[in-house]
Amino acid sequence: MNDKPDVFSCDVDTVSITVAEAMARIMQAIEPIKGCETVALKSALGRVVGDDVVSPVDVPNHTNSAMDGYAFCGSGLPVSGDRQFRVAGTALAGSPYHGQVNADECVRIMTGAVMPEGTDSVVMQERVQVDSGQVTVSAGEKPGANVRHAGEDIRSGDVVVGKGTRIGASQLGVLASLGLPQVRVVQKPRVAYFSNGDELRAVGMPLALGEVYDSNRYTLSSMLNGLCVEPVDLGVVRDDPDMIAKVITEATHEADLIISTAGASVGEADYIRDILGRLGQVAFWKVAVKPGRPLSFGKLGESLFFGLPGNPVSVMVTFQIFVKPAISKLAGEAEFLEPRLSMKTVSDLKKRPGRMEYQRGIISVDASGEAIVSSTGEQGSGILSSMSQANCFIILPDDSDGAKAGDWVQVQPFPNGM
Repeated sequence: MNDKPDVFSCDVDTVSITVAEAMARIMQAIEPIKGCETVALKSALGRVVGDDVVSPVDVPNHTNSAMDGYAFCGSGLPVSGDRQFRVAGTALAGSPYHGQVNADECVRIMTGAVMPEGTDSVVMQERVQVDSGQVTVSAGEKPGANVRHAGEDIRSGDVVVGKGTRIGASQLGVLASLGLPQVRVVQKPRVAYFSNGDELRAVGMPLALGEVYDSNRYTLSSMLNGLCVEPVDLGVVRDDPDMIAKVITEATHEADLIISTAGASVGEADYIRDILGRLGQVAFWKVAVKPGRPLSFGKLGESLFFGLPGNPVSVMVTFQIFVKPAISKLAGEAEFLEPRLSMKTVSDLKKRPGRMEYQRGIISVDASGEAIVSSTGEQGSGILSSMSQANCFIILPDDSDGAKAGDWVQVQPFPNGM
């Protein structure tokens, strides 16, 4: 029995809900993609692991030297005075010494080379004296030092990358160290998106009075490309409710998630909310956030739907706050965290209580080496330059009435490529 409340049975005609409540409804509505596929390791960057990856081998797979130096039997190292050892041979990484090393012998050894039979300790080359094939070691060297044992990092049978982990460079390195040529990953979410509006024109076309270039699809495309999804560009859809409904309905057959920009408000030509309510289910359509209050979220068949505002800044803000975590859960990622930092603002930040604000800021370092944040200036939702100049959001809570220069504020740095 499912005891979780139905997020689509909520009263969506109430006042704006909080950011926290909106996120809770979004996360509750999402069922992660269950389908998986096996891909070559070199193609796995950014993908989410579909099953626990279990190591088939020990890492390292042999006991080896952690230093350039000389390998000895630890029990033969002097506890007082000096002792001489004959150099029996050399061990290189990939070219082991195959003989037995006696108590009065040592082997010249390089970092990563297999420890010769009869040895269990390495003395750094800087701590010995070498003369005519003889090595002199002084008291004080520790038996067992400077040796990496087989399985010291990973043992055969260990889970090295857990299900739901997004693969980064470090995970790729670990999987490669196990000799795995491929990995099982969750299928990429299919994300369709379109811009809505009669006033929109393609980049490069001349503009008539009242027309604007469609920048939102470029923004969405770039942000989606950084999330390892399969994007589907549906183009620009005119302010025609039948056409919008047709595009959305067709998109549900090929997309796990559909995103529109504009048409989510309450203007005479804003149809998204009504279409969503008629064709599917609405979880909310107003959020107490600035910029981005007119924000629809719902479900159309098996597809999720976000109706983002039309202002360019609002699109970028609401995508980062709401859509990006939703895609993360849809892709099966076990944990999604955006880093937040506390730092001093050097700007006065204006705000009225009642909505959470994501103001655009610039993180820099002052003369003392301390990280600080400043405002980009005017924060209007149509000022796209405020995003291109910024490298972070300054997050001001619902009940905040702003901040003064010198106050500590919460900052969320932009991800690479933002």
